[in-house]
Amino acid sequence: MVGVFLLRELVVPKRRDSKNREVSLIMKIGVLSDTHLSEPSSEFKKMIEFHFRDVEKIFHVGDFVDWSIPEYLSGIRELIAVCGNMDPFKIRGAFPQKRVIELGRFRIGLIHGGGPPFGIESRIRDEFDEVDAIVYGHTHTPANHKGKGIFFFNPGSPTRSFWHSATLGILTIGEKIEGEIIKI
Repeated sequence: MVGVFLLRELVVPKRRDSKNREVSLIMKIGVLSDTHLSEPSSEFKKMIEFHFRDVEKIFHVGDFVDWSIPEYLSGIRELIAVCGNMDPFKIRGAFPQKRVIELGRFRIGLIHGGGPPFGIESRIRDEFDEVDAIVYGHTHTPANHKGKGIFFFNPGSPTRSFWHSATLGILTIGEKIEGEIIKI
């Protein structure tokens, strides 16, 4: 289920290592959706602390379900999130339904999504102009592929899946965007 997709080549800021060689700056982002928890359980905390130990940021693309989840995640790393259809008013007030994040020269759309799973990528694609990637949730089904020039990434759900194992994701952003789906 692990896939690597080149979106486009770009000039990434470089730094020099101890031998004065150029090294690309790489950012790792932990990605979650559809946690559907009333509180961060000890099992959830262990999972996050293990799998997200090397990430710089966390994306959550909706359906936290309880305010304690974004509160916990934002204490671990910088949290960049959108709300989902199952989120209460407090979460909907704190996070938008969709947003665009610029990392390096990549524009990444974040959205939960809605409606039936079939056709969701066409529907969410219509929500964004000029993005390189779209990170979404709602279906509880992992996705990690390129379609019609856009990289689509859905981490699945780490707690509730209808047809698949529990999963979460890691995005690695450098000269390209790479996605990894991790089975829990």
